[in-house]
Amino acid sequence: MDDRPTGWRTRIPRERARPRWVRESPVSWQLAVLTVCFGGFMSQLDASIVTLTYPSLEREFGERLAAVQWVSLVYMLVTAAVLVAVGHVSDVLGRKLVYLHGFGLFALSSAACSLAPDLTTLVCFRGVQALGAAMLAGNSVALVSLGAPREKLRTALGMQAGGQALGLAVGPTLGGVLVSTVGWRWVFWINVPVGVLATLLGRYLLPRTVERAGGARFDLRGTVWLAVASAALLGGVSVFSGTPLPGWSGVVLLAVSAAAFRGFARREARAPEPLVPLSLLGDRRVGWGLVGALAGYLVLFGPLVLVPLVLTRHGESEMRAGLLLGALPAAFALASNLQEHLLPRRWDGRRRALTGAVLSMAGLLGLAFATPVDRWLICWLAVLGLGLGLFTPSNNETLMRAVPRELSGTGGGLVNTARALGTALGIAVVTLTLELGDGRGAGSVLPPLPVLTLAAAAALAGAATLRAGR
Repeated sequence: MDDRPTGWRTRIPRERARPRWVRESPVSWQLAVLTVCFGGFMSQLDASIVTLTYPSLEREFGERLAAVQWVSLVYMLVTAAVLVAVGHVSDVLGRKLVYLHGFGLFALSSAACSLAPDLTTLVCFRGVQALGAAMLAGNSVALVSLGAPREKLRTALGMQAGGQALGLAVGPTLGGVLVSTVGWRWVFWINVPVGVLATLLGRYLLPRTVERAGGARFDLRGTVWLAVASAALLGGVSVFSGTPLPGWSGVVLLAVSAAAFRGFARREARAPEPLVPLSLLGDRRVGWGLVGALAGYLVLFGPLVLVPLVLTRHGESEMRAGLLLGALPAAFALASNLQEHLLPRRWDGRRRALTGAVLSMAGLLGLAFATPVDRWLICWLAVLGLGLGLFTPSNNETLMRAVPRELSGTGGGLVNTARALGTALGIAVVTLTLELGDGRGAGSVLPPLPVLTLAAAAALAGAATLRAGR
C-alpha cells in the first residue's frame, strides 16, 4: 500500500522505514526518544548560549546592544509564529520527514550564521535557523508520543524534558568557554556536527508516520492569522523584557495579537479543513494542559534569569553563580527521567503533576527567604527543579493523551508555543523587577515581586492539573 500523501503533497518524498533489527528491538522506542532528545537539547542550548555572544558582536560589527539583541529576538519571533503551522504540516506530510529536514536546515543555517559578514546577514540567517528549530520543536513531543508505548509515555516525555533541561544547563557554561577561547562564530559552528549526527541517527532510529491528518488543502489564512497573533503576543511581552522597543509598542502589539487571535478563531470555525480544529482546544485536558505548560516555563525561566543577576550584584563571580544555578536544571533533568522511581508507580499523571506544582511552590518560598550567601540556596534551587521535573512530563502526558494521534504534530506545536510564551513572561517578570528596583529587595535571591508572580504561576499550574483531570 502506498502511504505517500496526495493532492498538494504529492511531490513530497516518502519517509523511509527503520531497519528491521531496529523495529524489532525491545529498546527501539528508547533509541527513538534519545534521538529526539538531540533536538530538545540543541534548541535549548541555542536559546541559552547566543546571549553570550552579544559583547563580541558589538565589538566586531560596531553595533549597539539594541541592534545586537535582534539576533535573539528574530529567532524567538519566527519560532513562535510558525510552530503550530509546522506541526500541522507534519501531521499531513509525516513527522519524521519534517523533523529530519528541520535538522538539516538548522545545521546549514548555523553554518551560514558562523560565516555572516555583518549583523544584518546574521539576523537574516537566524530567522532561517529559527524555522529549522521550529521544525524540530513542532515534532519533538509528537515523535515521542508516537514512538513510545502508551504505558511508557510519561517516561519518554520525561526523557525529552530532561534533554531540554540539559541544554539549558550546559548552554551558558559552554557559551562562555567558546566565546572566550575560539570566538563567537563557534557558538554556531558547534550546531553543525550535532545536526549531521542527529540527521543520520534519525534516518535509522525514528519511526515512520502511520496516522496522518487528512486534507488536500492547506489553511493558509488560518496560518497567517495564527502567525501574526503568536508573533505579536510574544513581541508584546518581549517589549517588557528589555528589548529595544518603546513601551507603547508593547501595548500596540498586544492589541494586534488579540485582534489576530479573534480573526483566527472566526476563520477556524468556518474553514473546511482548519489548521487547528477548535474541538481540540475545546477539550479541557488540552486547554488546561497548555495553561500548565505556559505556567511551568514561566516558573522555570524566572529564577534562571534572575538568580544569577542577583548573585553577581552581591559580589559572587559568574562562575560560582553558574555552578549554583546548575542545581535547578540538573534537578529538573533528574526528576523528569527518574520520576517512576521517585513517586509511587500507581500514581496517575494528575497526582504526579500536582505533587510537582506543590514542590515548585515550596522551592519558590525557600528562595524568597534565602540570601546569596545562604548555604541552603542550592537546596531550594534543587527543590524547585525537582518540582518542575515532576510536573512537566506529567502535564504533557495528560495533554498528549487527549490529542488524536493523527493530530499529534499540531498538539506538539501548541505545547511548544505555550512554552515559548511562558519563557517570555518569565523574562518579562525579571526585567520589570529590575526596572522597579525590586531586584535589591531585602537581600533575598528572589525578591517579593517575582516570588508573587511565580508562585501564582505555580498555583495556576496546580489548578490546571486538577481541572484537566476532571
